[in-house]
Amino acid sequence: MMTYKKVFCLGLASIASSLIMTSCIVVSTEKKGAEVIYHQKGKEDIYKTSPTIGGKLFTSAWIQRSAEYDALCLQAYNSATDYLHKMIKEKGSKPWAIVTDIDETVVDNTPVSVSQALKGEDYTEESWNKWCEKGSAEALAGAVKFFNEADKHGIQIFFISNRKEVNREGTIKNLRRLGLPQAEDSHLLLRTKTSDKSERRAVVLQKYDIMMFLGDALGDFDHIFDTKDELIRKSGVQKNAEQFGTRFIVLPNPNYGAWEKAMNGGYPPLEEKDKILKERLQKD
Repeated sequence: MMTYKKVFCLGLASIASSLIMTSCIVVSTEKKGAEVIYHQKGKEDIYKTSPTIGGKLFTSAWIQRSAEYDALCLQAYNSATDYLHKMIKEKGSKPWAIVTDIDETVVDNTPVSVSQALKGEDYTEESWNKWCEKGSAEALAGAVKFFNEADKHGIQIFFISNRKEVNREGTIKNLRRLGLPQAEDSHLLLRTKTSDKSERRAVVLQKYDIMMFLGDALGDFDHIFDTKDELIRKSGVQKNAEQFGTRFIVLPNPNYGAWEKAMNGGYPPLEEKDKILKERLQKD
């Protein structure tokens, strides 16, 4: 016999069940070759699983969470400090300057990569500009200490970045918040016509001798590395082998970079990137 109490309890259970079902995303999957497609109930495909996007989550996790990443950054900046102390004893025909990239060299931008990946999206200029405007990127381990050491010795620091003019205000705000010296308009050379940094390096060379370059992409050191030819890039590394760890200081960045453009032959759509990634990696 159904009592009033039992009916009342069943009614509550039914309501709770309905609320749970309406507040959850119901996902089903189907396989299409090696690809798994996710469906959200009541809608068409929201996104396809992407090794490119999934990879950015994984590399971002390594950058944000691993002690090894911090150790590599410290290793790079320790090498830079040793070379700085060596070179300040030598006098050239012009005053010394240091040229550095910003993104993934001085500051970590993985939070925006994570946010985009969790939405099932790759890089977009809109999301990037919003991130730069916030000025909330944190410094890589060792970066602030190194640049302040260089500043203490009277070395001029030039930030040559492929951020655009629209990002200038947020960039300076970010650098100053972190305590980086010489974060001012005259020391910030942003991208105008091209991502090639040769012309901007030449501007610095008009008045200064460049002691060292710091960057996460090899194009931060020499135009030869801006090519989409992977063999030329690797050959260039061998030709400049003695420069790395002294005049060329490389910071680790598995998240993105010119290496990706070289592998993909440019910047194709996401689905094509995923296809290339699967095809070109070595397998056992």
